[in-house]
Amino acid sequence: MNSSLSSLHSSKALQIRSCFSSNTSLITINSKPNIPISISSPTLKIAIIGFGNYGQHLAKTLVAQGHTVLAHSKSDHSRIARNIGVTFFSNPNDICERHPDVILLSTSITSTEQVLKSLPLQRLKRSTLFVDVLSVKEFAKNLLLDVLPPDFDIICSHPMFGPQSGKQGWENLFFAYERVRIGTEFSRIQRCNDFLAIFEREGCKMVEMSCQEHDKLAAGSQFVTHTVGRVLDMLGLQSTPINTKGYESLLNLVENTRGDSFELYYGLFMYNKSALEMLEKLDLAFDELRHELSGRLHDVVKKQLFDSKPYEFKGKISKTIDDSSKLKIAIVGFGNFGQFLAKTFVSQGHSVLAYSRTDYSDVAQKLGVSYFSDAEDLCEEHPDVILLCTSILSTEKVLKSLPLHRLKRSTLFVDVLSVKEFPRNLFLQNLPQDFDILCTHPMFGPESGKNGWKDLAFVFDKVRIGSDENRTARCNGFLDIFGREGCRMVEMSCAEHDWHAAGSQFITHTIGRVLEKLKLESTPINTKGYETLLKLVENTAGDSFDLYYGLFMYNVNAMEQLERLDLAFESLKKQLFGRLHGFFQRQLVGNFERKFQTFSNGNGAVLPNWDARLVSPKENFQLFWENSVVVSPGMKIEVLQDKSGGRNGAALASSSETVN
Repeated sequence: MNSSLSSLHSSKALQIRSCFSSNTSLITINSKPNIPISISSPTLKIAIIGFGNYGQHLAKTLVAQGHTVLAHSKSDHSRIARNIGVTFFSNPNDICERHPDVILLSTSITSTEQVLKSLPLQRLKRSTLFVDVLSVKEFAKNLLLDVLPPDFDIICSHPMFGPQSGKQGWENLFFAYERVRIGTEFSRIQRCNDFLAIFEREGCKMVEMSCQEHDKLAAGSQFVTHTVGRVLDMLGLQSTPINTKGYESLLNLVENTRGDSFELYYGLFMYNKSALEMLEKLDLAFDELRHELSGRLHDVVKKQLFDSKPYEFKGKISKTIDDSSKLKIAIVGFGNFGQFLAKTFVSQGHSVLAYSRTDYSDVAQKLGVSYFSDAEDLCEEHPDVILLCTSILSTEKVLKSLPLHRLKRSTLFVDVLSVKEFPRNLFLQNLPQDFDILCTHPMFGPESGKNGWKDLAFVFDKVRIGSDENRTARCNGFLDIFGREGCRMVEMSCAEHDWHAAGSQFITHTIGRVLEKLKLESTPINTKGYETLLKLVENTAGDSFDLYYGLFMYNVNAMEQLERLDLAFESLKKQLFGRLHGFFQRQLVGNFERKFQTFSNGNGAVLPNWDARLVSPKENFQLFWENSVVVSPGMKIEVLQDKSGGRNGAALASSSETVN
């Protein structure tokens, strides 16, 4: 691989702007023949080099289509090959002497160069077609053009699926490719089309694009998908009794990316020059989100949560409650979620009233709901249930503004907030002892529940329900609304809910909002994992920041989850940069004598044992090698400390000077 490190940036401990650039000269590619891919293609003799999980996955389909498949790998996979119907060779000379039509490179990204250079190319036919299936394409293209003789044909391809995502078939999965170099003879053009037809016959969406375009799109989709999957895997996420659809999608994402090796992920980072930019954007998006959250934290709000005095209400419990199965439900807060619930309440025959600061009278009328602009009027209607559908942040203010003295003395109060300990404590502190309290959380909303509530979780805690038979029946009657719609009814304490929700709902919203800041867009080569992330962004983008902030502010477990997410992301970056450091260190050790001689000949300077820093220009290349600082002509450096006891290599003052 001909590659060079172009620049370093030191806003953090190690920030690398570009870690891959090819020195391969530009080669004019043959114009694409105007010949369609043939579906009824003849059989090919295909040699798979690298017969690991992915090579075996491809081999099964190749054999099923009637192609002759050979295989070679460092590891002995002869038994697996025999079971699949593949001829295995332990010696690359033997497989090349079989003169395959196609050499299919199914190696890891990091081992491809070594494997390619080890092949006895002289034993192949001089027009053999080479195809790679790497997840990065510019690197593969430049490598194949650099190593292979000009007689060989080249296709760079990327099946946008693997053994996990493609186990049910390849129908509608993307296959990206570029005909990098195909001879003009009809037989070579036809062979190229015959190979591509393998994937078209399986129903793949064939996308022809340049390797450069692929890598730009893949950095924003594939690399981000793998990064998010690995970060979440580090958190040890587990299924909970109250999974949302969004959280289920994240669990599936973790499961899919967990099956891929770190070598694959590292290759996506190392050999796609756009990947580092995406990693930095992801880092900045996460920092920005944390700053937004921190900016909203106010001690005054916390104090209000715990210092509010209970509202004192004197009176006796009413013994007369309508025992009809139909309830009179007053929805306080008639925004999107209140309207969403009202539709089902009305459809079940309940009498629904509504009150909100914003005038929703027209919407209410269309839904069959009685709308009130004055809370006094609403309460004088003596509803059986007061259902609070306010935002988390406004709940306390709204509750304290209600004229409780105008309600029946045993009214049932219900909330549907996404946090539960906060409303539970708020109700207990502010509602008279005579009022009943039911804390609930429908684990769905207008988007995820638009096609019905069947099998969606509904969490509830009967915080305080009077022992009177009518009051018990009223509580059960309200819960039955959701049971009749097919909800999965989950009774658990508010504290238990918040513990589970911090690890699922808050993480889901956090990942969704971080990705939203990246402004991700659909690409012509979406993977299933990337589609999952796009849907997650779409779902969370519909919720207000107030909701997200409420999940953070009013769930005592949320801060811990945010810190764990932060630590997991930092740990993943250390893994990536740790590998990167080792890679360049090996390069440096091998080339150090040459670099030293170059810099010592008036082209720069190597300053042993000096503690120095770059002054200008900051965008230029600066490299630390053990105890030395390598600088280039025209750079200004400032010596902070001479650790050698003497000035060796250059005469520099403690002030900024330019290297000659």
